[in-house]
This record gives sequence, structure tokens and C-alpha cells, in this order.
Amino acid sequence: MPTTNGLSNGHGDARGTRPVRIANCSGGQMEPGWQMRKQASLGPVDFITGDWLAENNIAQEAAAMDAGKGEGFKKNCWEALQLSMDVIAERRIKVIVNGGGLGPQNMARRCQELIDSKGYDLTVAYVSGDNIVDRVRSSLKEHGKLPDSFQDGSGNNHRDAKFTADEVLASTAYIGARAIVKGLENGADIIICGRVADAAPIMGAAWWWYGWSDTDYDRLAGAFLAGHIIECSAYASGSNFSGFNRFPLETFIDSGFPIAEVEKDGSCVITKHEGTGGMVTEETVKCQLVYEIQGNVYLNSDVKALLDDAEIKQEGKDRVRVSGIKGRPPPPTTKLAIFFQGGYEAQNLANFAGYSSRRKHKLYEAQIRGRLDEMGLTKQFDILEFQMVGNARDNPRNMFESTTYSRIFAQAKIPEPLSALKLLLADNTQQKPSGLHWAQDMRTADPKTFYVYYPAIMPQDEIEEAVHLLEEGGKTKQSFAVTRPPAYEDLEERESYDTQNPAALDSFGPTVSMPLGNIVIGRSGDKGPNVNCGLFTDRAEVWEWLRSFLTLEQMKQLVGQDWKDQFRIERVEFPKLMAVHFVIYGILGRGVSSSTLLDNRGKGFTDYIRAKHVDVPEKLLQWAWEEHDDL
Repeated sequence: MPTTNGLSNGHGDARGTRPVRIANCSGGQMEPGWQMRKQASLGPVDFITGDWLAENNIAQEAAAMDAGKGEGFKKNCWEALQLSMDVIAERRIKVIVNGGGLGPQNMARRCQELIDSKGYDLTVAYVSGDNIVDRVRSSLKEHGKLPDSFQDGSGNNHRDAKFTADEVLASTAYIGARAIVKGLENGADIIICGRVADAAPIMGAAWWWYGWSDTDYDRLAGAFLAGHIIECSAYASGSNFSGFNRFPLETFIDSGFPIAEVEKDGSCVITKHEGTGGMVTEETVKCQLVYEIQGNVYLNSDVKALLDDAEIKQEGKDRVRVSGIKGRPPPPTTKLAIFFQGGYEAQNLANFAGYSSRRKHKLYEAQIRGRLDEMGLTKQFDILEFQMVGNARDNPRNMFESTTYSRIFAQAKIPEPLSALKLLLADNTQQKPSGLHWAQDMRTADPKTFYVYYPAIMPQDEIEEAVHLLEEGGKTKQSFAVTRPPAYEDLEERESYDTQNPAALDSFGPTVSMPLGNIVIGRSGDKGPNVNCGLFTDRAEVWEWLRSFLTLEQMKQLVGQDWKDQFRIERVEFPKLMAVHFVIYGILGRGVSSSTLLDNRGKGFTDYIRAKHVDVPEKLLQWAWEEHDDL
């Protein structure tokens, strides 16, 4: 059936004969629904995908459902489908989203109601199998531990899990694209997923489009990387771009969202709709490729992607080719997320002005800790940290430059100690150090529940995955079980190394001290309690220095006072990208919602490292750029 956008979207002769155009419209739970309509309306696409889930979102939906206040799916995803359904139906665009969360069947039925009321010719399906909370709770209740086959990332059995069945909010396994492909094979137009891997909707679209085998590992791995690059929406097309300071600010005010044109061999071109903001360049795509990966081997439940020979080349304006990805059979296990109730937490924020700021912070902490000891409250806190944020500038030009703030971060099993802390701070008002002033809004000081993310892995063969097609009225018309991967490849020890045959740093000649960010860019993110950091250049001359300079030990030095001996660090290189990649284990504490850090998802880590002054060879300064600060 022909379409108004000139594509047949899998119907007729076009499927498999040209690259499939997959537009992503969301990279997180707050992404507005109208971005889906833009991606559907601004130009020809075959598929629209969307990623609305992250670890903490699942716990939020579970708590809302337990309180009778939710249906398990992300409301912004449902809003997107409501706003876009007419265009989807008119242009015959297929849609795959993971915004179903813990209630993909509920969102699918909502879609069916809308389709029925408007008379659209669309088939809706949803995916099941990722939600295994009943099994987790049952094992904890009956045996006091998780199933023996569940392991942590180090391969140790979870015999000492520090939560009970009653505390578990949710547990989801990361499944891949197999159910998506099965749904498309059986006529689905809209597929609602729960906790599929972030790249799975894009993988599934390309897999079905070309009719690949589940052993076409190189092709699957290429589609996996295409999905990885576009699943964070505008991150590939100008947003969160650490090299933004070299371009007009207007470029990034409203970045268009990316499109992956996936080809039959699994390579792809990353682009965006013509006329939208932002930009698609080698640098923006490289930044996203090195974001939240595990190293040079990137794992997925359908394929293992080897990134060592990845290549990224500009093909034209806003068109970047990604190739060189190799695939291997997937591991026998997949990522498992368990969420449990962690208790209560609060943040008490206060500002300090100017002179002798560090001594003021020390006095403030001593006062509060002394009062808590007197009241017998200290031992009731699981965590009580006093953090000084910022540094007062010498000879400040304005009040903001003179201000630092105190962040008291506290967690406890019950809310009463946190409420007592807030009252204590109020009682201490007239005994405060000089220059202290509070923010107007003190709601962060009130106790609120928080959830703990417990990362684990489980065998893929224990997952019962299926896709379910609905009929008019919202009842299930057909269900199709999904087979597991035909072969597995065991997880090997992760590579970590300093560069081979490094150049002597003194061979580069005289140096000048400047921010590392003047000569390299990159991106970082979270992997549970760990942070990943990729840094790269686009000049071979700079690469020779960067790979020799940025060693494992040098990264520890750059982390500075935030480094702790219990952390572990890994390093690999991507020579064709001229990139060095690190994973630092444990630096985010318990990670996500239960981390005590301001940057609890590691998004700012790379720019922190780039702000460090290092000795850069003078002969490389022709490729350096300046840091811009308009204050």
C-alpha cells in the first residue's frame, strides 16, 4: 500500500530493497509527546521508536501501582501516541516503544481503544516476559535468597541479598528484539514494550525489514550500534555535546532528533530531518557511541558487539556513516534489575557568602553533628554527609561568585530522624555561622521515599518471552512465544590496558598548562554504580599524545580527591575513532536514586575531567580551542 511520504513502510517491494529509515523520538521519561509527532510529520520515515525507561523509572511505576495511582506505563509515551496516531495511520509508519514499563498490556489496550474510536487500520501488540518480580519475591520468601542462577556482575551467587520479599518493588530482565521481530512478522503496526534493551526497538525494526537470521551477528551488531546511537534522542544530533562551545549557541537551542538509515549489511547513516536544529557530525556521533558502553565489547541479549574497528565518517551535511562493527553470539545471561525500598532521604540546602567559606562549612557541620549526638539521633542515620558545593572566587565581581552552598544529604530507614534534622536546623537558626542564608524552598528537607537499584544478571534461557496481538475491543487475538538465541558465547574477562608502545611524553617538546577540554571532547554516563568516560580527538597528531598521556594511572590522578582505593578502573582504546575509554567501578556509590552524589548519573564526569589543567605540548596548540565563559 503506497504512503503519502513516498515510503511503503514494509508493505510491497520497498522492504529490504533500500535502507530502512528509523526515527527516534525519546530518550527518557520526560521527553514530551509532541516530539513523536514531529518525527512522524517532518519527513519520510518507516519506523518511529522511543525509549522512555531508565532504571529508576521502573521503581517509580511500581510504587505508583502499589498505591493505586498508576497503570505501569509512562504517561509521556501514551501522550506521544495520542498526539501522533492520526499521522501514524495516514502514513503507515510502524511504531515500537519501550514506554509500557510495568504495564505494556495496559498501554496497548489504551491504543486499541483510540484506534477503535477513530476507525484506524492499525494492529497493536505488546511484549511480555521481562517482568519477573513474582519469581524474585517467591524465591526470597521461600528460600531467603535469590534463585541460585541469578548472579552479580562478578559472577558471585546472591546468597546475601540485603532485602526481603516484602521490600522488593520490581524486578525486570533486559530482553532484546526477538519479540519485536515476531510481532512485526505477524502484522503488528504498533508494539508496546516494557524493559527491552534501549536499542532493541531499532534493532527489531532493521532485523525484520531485512529478514535477517538470528545468527547474522555482524548485521545485528551494526543495528545494535545504530540503536545505541539514536536511542538517547537528540544526544546524537547536538544535545549534551561537549564541543558545543566552538559553534554558535543558536545551533543547539532546539536540536532535531536523529534518524538511522540502517543498511542491509548492518552499517548505517545517522541523520535528521532537514531544517531542524542541532547538527549531526562525526563528533556528535562519536560522543554518543562512547556513551554508557562497557568497553570495547558491548553486550546485548541478541548479540555481542565488538567495537574495536568501529569507524565514523562524515558523508555530507548532517549525514554520518557508522561501520566496522563486528558481532558475536550473545552471552548466556542478561542484565537483571531488582528494585527495593531503601527507606527515606532528605537534602538540606544552605548558602554561605564569601569570606572564609571553608571554615564556615566546618563550623556548621560541627554544630549540627554535635546537636544530633546530644539528641541520640546520629546512629539512626544510614547516611549523613555534609557536602560543600563550589568555591568562592577570590575578589568576587558579584554575589553569585562569592556564594557556595552546603548540602546535607541524609538517609534513614524511617522518616523521623530526617524530620528531626530539619527541625534541628531551624532551632539552630540564631546560632548559625556568619554569612549563612537559606533558600526560599525548603521542601527538599522533608523526608521522601527512595528506591535502591540492585544490578544483577540472570540466564536468558529462564526468560519466557512472548508478543501478544490485540483485536478490536482490546482482547488478545493471538500470542506468540519467542525462542531464545540459538547459541551463546560465555562472558570473557573485560579487557583493560595502557597503550602499547607509548611515545615518551618529553618527546613532544615544550608544554603549556591548559584544560584538557581545550584539545579533546567526549561523554560520560552511568552503568549502575559505575561511570563510563570516553575522550577523543579528531587529529592523528593529538591522538599520538592522548593515547600516551591518558593512562590508567593518569585518569586516577585526574579524578583527584574523588578517587578512593576501593574503586576499580578499566581502560581500552578505539584507534579508528582516536578515542580512549574508561569505566570506573563504584564511583557512583549505590547509583541512580540512592547515590549521595550531586551528579548521581555521571553525566558531568567527562566535563569535570576536561576541566583539569594538564601539560599539553605547544606544537599541538594549533588544534586547541578556547574555553568560553560569558560571565
